[in-house]
Amino acid sequence: MKDGYVKSDTVNGIATVTFHHPKSNSLPGHILRAMAEAIGNAGRNKDVRVIVLRSDGDRAFCAGASFDELLAIETPEQGLEFFSGFALVINAIRKAPVLVIGRIHAHTVGGGVGLASAVDIAYAHEKASARLSELAIGIGPFVVGPAVERKTGPGVFGLLSASPAQRREADWCVQRGLYAEAFPTIEALDAHIDAHTKELAAFSPEAMADLKAVLWRGTENWDTLLAERAAISGRLVLSEFTREAIASFKAQVTKR
Repeated sequence: MKDGYVKSDTVNGIATVTFHHPKSNSLPGHILRAMAEAIGNAGRNKDVRVIVLRSDGDRAFCAGASFDELLAIETPEQGLEFFSGFALVINAIRKAPVLVIGRIHAHTVGGGVGLASAVDIAYAHEKASARLSELAIGIGPFVVGPAVERKTGPGVFGLLSASPAQRREADWCVQRGLYAEAFPTIEALDAHIDAHTKELAAFSPEAMADLKAVLWRGTENWDTLLAERAAISGRLVLSEFTREAIASFKAQVTKR
């Protein structure tokens, strides 16, 4: 359990994919790949009508890439391998023939903003702020960028990218399309997701698959595009700037 987990279950046509890592739901490579596999399997299950992506715990929805794994990368090839995990998750969501609903129950950072952007509909708690943090550590949101830009538009994506230290409140995210709606309590958030997923589970799977294809039209090149972006991040993570920035951040966290 100290290395985190991904679990999936399906009830009445609703598949729930849950991830967790003890370090604020950060994302090491094995979590990313397990998440992509779980979403892919749910999408291929003929009994599944809708997928919910969520995380466990009451702190962050997702703290982004695992700093421990980033510091362990020693070659561009290893960097490509790690960042390709984000590409796998985004493409699994894109290719699933059903809608993927995101439950954003708390603050989300970096790659977590990418997850919130990649899901078809993101419902959030009113305290679920978002911060696209990558530029601050010398990487840049290259892999998740296409998902964020698709959801918010290039102007908002550029602003989020260029202000990596600033948390954007949930209402701000709703106004700019990152979240569909924000709710005042976790109970209200869960009740809305429960009602909407039950509604979606009753709809025609053929119509749902066609709708999903329409919604993602223009992204057919993302297998190649996100791999290219992963290579950029995999190269930049080896820079002295990134090494020092991550080490400094970890030292600050340790002192708290």
